[in-house]
Amino acid sequence: MKMVRAWPKESRTVANDFIKKYGLPDEATPSLLMWHDNGPWKRTIVYKEPIEHNFPIAHKDVVEQVINFEVPADKADELATFDGSVYFDRTRGELSAKCDKEVANMLALNLAVDVITDKKSPDEARQAYADAMQQVMSGAKPEIVSELKFERPSARAAADPDRPLINRPITGRLDESVPRKSGEPQP
Repeated sequence: MKMVRAWPKESRTVANDFIKKYGLPDEATPSLLMWHDNGPWKRTIVYKEPIEHNFPIAHKDVVEQVINFEVPADKADELATFDGSVYFDRTRGELSAKCDKEVANMLALNLAVDVITDKKSPDEARQAYADAMQQVMSGAKPEIVSELKFERPSARAAADPDRPLINRPITGRLDESVPRKSGEPQP
């Protein structure tokens, strides 16, 4: 794909691998490629700009893969302790991992669910991640990197739109309540 020719090597390589595996992306901008409902993923995004990441070994995160999964708010700290490249959007009911390889994202999400469901502590999940990635780097393919090992709910079931704390409609303009500096013009 012409668009990725000028991308950094890491991003370009991953983008071309995903195009070979999943076909042309559903969306493309100068800074990312996106596929919807590809394989087990709700969404796959390959980013132009790599992000340095040193866990479990120095690499550059370029591909994010998203699934539907409900993550309780009280698990945020544990997920962050496990892996800084595992993210969740509680409102949308999404859980994602960002790494340099699809197998690493598969592994990260399997272990993130183990943390969420209290099957592993964050430290146990970190060690399991490092052990499995060492096996992958040695040419093995442990079962935990081959598929998602848990049920994924529908988007509706995973979403948490929260609850209102204001039970009346907001009237007027929201910017009217913002204090202004003396002499600042009104919008």
